[in-house]
Amino acid sequence: MPADQPTILATSGGVVAADRISWGVGPLTDLAVDLSGVEGRAPKVCFLGTACGDSPALVRDFYAAAQARGFHGSHLQLFTMPNVEDITAHLLEQDVVWVWGGSVAGLLAMWRLHRVDEAMRAAWEAGVVLTGVSAGSICWHVGGTTDSFGPTLRPITDGLGLLPFSNGVHYDSEEQRRPLFQSLVADGTLPTGYATDDGAGVLYQGSEMVGAYTERAGAGAYLVERDGDRAVETELDVIRL
Repeated sequence: MPADQPTILATSGGVVAADRISWGVGPLTDLAVDLSGVEGRAPKVCFLGTACGDSPALVRDFYAAAQARGFHGSHLQLFTMPNVEDITAHLLEQDVVWVWGGSVAGLLAMWRLHRVDEAMRAAWEAGVVLTGVSAGSICWHVGGTTDSFGPTLRPITDGLGLLPFSNGVHYDSEEQRRPLFQSLVADGTLPTGYATDDGAGVLYQGSEMVGAYTERAGAGAYLVERDGDRAVETELDVIRL
């Protein structure tokens, strides 16, 4: 059952520590699954580790976490070749698409090469819930800040643009993130955007931000807007999961 309208949950979280596996599914990812409206069967969740070069260890860890959570897991890999014949058809069969972090620049390049960008838009329009962390959050937006090019953060401005906003991730945990994101909004390099501390996420239905959530005490989400030649940051009300 698809969501009743295009839905994206963009996060700086969604995973938690686990005792017997490398990591587990966090409350933000559980929220994405809940938003899909699945009842009476295991939710179908497709994992993309493109931003980490489709690391086999990462894919293995996803399946362990999916099994522990009761998901019907699948994955889409692009290295060294796509593992499914029809990418669009595979994504349209899912309830949730979950995109991992890493290099958002590499992710976008590979997605466009294999037309995953078109497949993602089709899935989003069909009501498949899109979620992800870090690079898997920025990608849905116009752009954001990234370490894809080196340890000094730089802007990226060629995101998929499903959402007409910019996106700041790891807002409280990496010292370059907040000031750079604000300066890029202030000078017009990036449009108005939403930023998330580690453990927080913002929910969009259609192209409208409709809520902010946190799985970690003290984590926040923020609206950053341009006002003349400066950026104005407004802390959002968040719902603790």
